[in-house]
Formats: sequence, C-alpha cells, structure tokens
Amino acid sequence: MSDSFQQAIRASVPLLKNIQKSLKPLPRASGTALGKLRQAAATRRASVLAPAPSSQVLSSKSLPQEKKWTFESLREAVLTCEKCPHLVRSRTQVVFGVGNPRAELMFVGEAPGADEDEQGEPFVGKAGQLLTKMIQAMGFERSDIYIANVLKCRPDMPAGESGNRKPKPAEMATCLPWLREQIDLIQPRAIVALGATAVEGLLGDTSPMRDLRGRWVEFQGIPVMVTYHPAYLLRNQTITEKRKVWEDLLLVLEKLGKKISAKQRAFFTKSGA
Repeated sequence: MSDSFQQAIRASVPLLKNIQKSLKPLPRASGTALGKLRQAAATRRASVLAPAPSSQVLSSKSLPQEKKWTFESLREAVLTCEKCPHLVRSRTQVVFGVGNPRAELMFVGEAPGADEDEQGEPFVGKAGQLLTKMIQAMGFERSDIYIANVLKCRPDMPAGESGNRKPKPAEMATCLPWLREQIDLIQPRAIVALGATAVEGLLGDTSPMRDLRGRWVEFQGIPVMVTYHPAYLLRNQTITEKRKVWEDLLLVLEKLGKKISAKQRAFFTKSGA
C-alpha cells in the first residue's frame, strides 16, 4: 500500500467520526405510538379495499319499482290467475268484476255461482237480478257502479253435488289482494258489503249479521256499509227484512250526498209498500 494512500485513509478517519456523531438514532416508538401507526396503516388498507359508496351501488331500494297496475293489466293478471289449483281445475272462467272503473259506489259479494261462472259476470242469477233492482231504486244503473266478489272463482263442488258452497277462509285470503288492487284503482267513496261472507273476506270479521248489519266500518280507509246479501231476501221476502236492507242503502245515499226523495224514503213501509 503506498504512503499517499495510507495518508488519505488516516485523514478520513476524523471525518467519519464526526459524521457518526451527527447521526442520532431515531427514538423508539412507544407502544401507543406504534399502535397508532398500525391503525393508520389498517385504515389506509381498508379505504382501498372498501366497496364503493352506497350512492354508487344499485341497492334493492334504488331498483325501479314494479309498474303500478292499470285496470286492464290487473284484469289480465286476474283472468289468468292460477293461485288455487283446485279452483282452476273446476272453474269455467274467472269472474273479474263489472261496472264503472271510476264508480263512486262499489258492491262486494262473496263468490261467483253457477250462472256467474258460466257468463263471467258477477250477480247475474236471481240474486243478481234483485241486486239490479236495488241499485235502480237507489237512482243508479249497474253501469254507474262497480260490482265484484271477494273470491274471483266459483268454489268447486264435490262430484255429483249441485249448488254453491261458501268460500274457505284460505281461498278468500289468497284472492283478497286482487280485490284490494281493484278497490285501490277504483277508489269508491263507499262500499256495500253484501252478506256475512263478504264481511269475513274483507275484514276478517265473523260476527253474526244481526250484529253487523246497518253499521259503517272501514276498508283501506273507505267507508263500508254492511247489509244482507240479496239471496237472503229471496229466502226471507217479508217487508220487514226488505225495509232493513233499504234503510242500509238509504244510509249509503246519505253518505254519498245524494238527494233522497219522499218516495224513496217510503219504500217498504206501510205507506209505500
């Protein structure tokens, strides 16, 4: 090794010692400080891996809502309904309803009978003919009001048996959403529930008709008058029973703000019989 190279090394030693003295070791992080550093790092990692803000994610609430029913789309859905397989097998056709879709007054019965099942229209048999006379006595035509049933299909009958059976609670509960949609679209100012089964299907009330008849109740915020089914009047044709139903219908006319003539008020009384 040359003398000049050795002299250069000896000259650099003091310089290296001064540099070493100027380099102070970094303070050791305390447990708390180290924890904060780790937490900050975790936060940075989480922000990178986190999903997009909720405003950028298509949640179930932001999905387009199902298109609101129109009267025609509702009719199409009801006429092709197959929620009750046993009724689908036995029915001739679904009985949707009939009348003015903007009616201020609506009548609700229990279920189609044989005549209604055949023709596809509610209340066309003997009870329906009597209902038509009641409607006309009120000052309306069938085309002015709307008529529907709680159950849209005729209840099936055991083989070899004729007549009509009462709808089962489960059948009415299955079909009730269709009627709810009808009422929601029509928005009548008043509803007349015809008979105990209609009241049970609409309101779930199984009280005797003697306790319900002539009373105002509500369905979806709409006033409902409970009265006897026309078939009851065909079996009980006394002037007393006819007057009871007529008094109920007079209350409906008053609720609708209709003018009631003296002749109408005298129906089924001794003076107006």
